[in-house]
Amino acid sequence: MVLDNLKTYNIILASQSPRRQELLKGLNIDFTTEVRSVEEVYPESLSPMEVPIFLSELKASVFNDLKDNDLIITSDTVVINKDRVLGKPTDREEAFEMIASLSGKTHQVVTGVTIKTKQEVHSFASTTEVTFCELTDEEINFYIDQYKPFDKAGAYGIQEWIGYIGISEIKGSYFNVMGLPVQPLYQALKKI
Repeated sequence: MVLDNLKTYNIILASQSPRRQELLKGLNIDFTTEVRSVEEVYPESLSPMEVPIFLSELKASVFNDLKDNDLIITSDTVVINKDRVLGKPTDREEAFEMIASLSGKTHQVVTGVTIKTKQEVHSFASTTEVTFCELTDEEINFYIDQYKPFDKAGAYGIQEWIGYIGISEIKGSYFNVMGLPVQPLYQALKKI
């Protein structure tokens, strides 16, 4: 194990996302998953860029019974388009509206990450700029019908068909857009 400093920790990823689990496995870290219920709401007064860190810290806050060797990793990803936070769509119509609003434009994907132990809490955010080419209604409808992106911020997954045909440029971490900025997470875990 490269991260020898983590050998004594019981690492818990607080996420049901198969993408986040896959990405954390890619760091060669042994972990378990546990999710505790929390209502993901944030104050309207927050700027869009503050929302993902607020939500990742909120998810970590419900783990208030940590043992000395527990280490919790929480995260939250949002899509920000024209200063508007796009979360997960509630239905097909909202998914279509979200993807159509991203068509032909550049937006930001921001993931907030919180690492919590009994002794400390460390949070950070990672931002990636994503540019979509112009998408037709037919392409958007096909994607929604085939991939059902209702569990994804901004109603799309970069690793799916829409990413293959629709994304013309990214600046920043691809993995961040998938939901976990693994490189800065690795650097943060080295300091634990």
